[in-house]
Amino acid sequence: MSKKPLILGIESSCDETAASLITENNEGFPIILSNIISSQEEIHREFGGVVPELAARSHMEKIDWIVKKAIDEGGRKIEEIDAVASTAGPGLIVCLSVGLSFGKALSTAINKPFIAVNHLEGHALSPKLNYKIKYPYLLLLISGGHSQYLSVEGLGQYKRLGTTIDDALGEAFDKTAKLLGVEFPGGPQIEILASKGNSKKYKLPRPIFNKGGCNLSFAGLKTAILKISKSIKTKQEKFDLAASFQKTILEILNKKTKIAFEEFEKKKKLKEKNFVIAGGVAANKAIRSLLIDLCKRNNYQSIFPPIELCGDNAAMIAMVGLEKFKKKQYDNLDHPAKPRWPLDKDAAFLKGAGVKL
Repeated sequence: MSKKPLILGIESSCDETAASLITENNEGFPIILSNIISSQEEIHREFGGVVPELAARSHMEKIDWIVKKAIDEGGRKIEEIDAVASTAGPGLIVCLSVGLSFGKALSTAINKPFIAVNHLEGHALSPKLNYKIKYPYLLLLISGGHSQYLSVEGLGQYKRLGTTIDDALGEAFDKTAKLLGVEFPGGPQIEILASKGNSKKYKLPRPIFNKGGCNLSFAGLKTAILKISKSIKTKQEKFDLAASFQKTILEILNKKTKIAFEEFEKKKKLKEKNFVIAGGVAANKAIRSLLIDLCKRNNYQSIFPPIELCGDNAAMIAMVGLEKFKKKQYDNLDHPAKPRWPLDKDAAFLKGAGVKL
């Protein structure tokens, strides 16, 4: 029996320090041996958002033992690793540099290939950790720093169908939560507040709702929330605004996803239609319910990574590393950190495309 590849993944693009060890079985299906994630929520809470310098310092303090823990929990020895894969972008450059430098140093020390990974590609391939999914498939990437519809054609082959032209969906959730007095990270709490409110209380704008294809925009919605929040006096009004905000988001995603389906199916003869929803916002139950129902009505299979793989993690980075390792797609040690690194290099520049924060 031939030895199966053993890949170490390292992630430090924002405020999670993460490391993961993965391999594969005899059928070529990936196996997660360990997936360690250390969050920095407590560090940034008092500032209401991620402070780059503090995040980078925390990465430097933790990266050594996080990687060691991933190797130990994976039940392997460091010399057994076949390649080291580190996130190289997009993200905060001071944060990216920590994991990227550590990965390069480690690969040099054990004399094994180094692989620079696009964080967005990690999300794009994350369903492969749990599902036998074939190319092409449609991806909705919704997180704190990016919101995009992408046609995933193969490893390194992506076509952007739509993106946010300003702010990301996760950022809109976090900003709304902050305006409602919820501590950072408040985005996930919006769903709880919304469950107690009247979603019809406030009529909110839906930017570029009837134009722009499946591109998205949330800046105008955030501005409206800001104005209304200043006049809120009761808890019930807070709940109503959260509910109205979430309802507006669902309406936008419903409309734009239908358009994305149409764009994805153009010039394709699809034997199966798969729709992957990944990123931290994919954990929102209301959004999940909407998209699952939409897929059923349009003959798509909806695929969500497990909750622990929706947000930033190193298992998805190792997954890309595994795919690239099998194709011998290695990188030089002078590979730079890239704050901006779009998956579709041919797509027109838009502010929100390929930007982590």
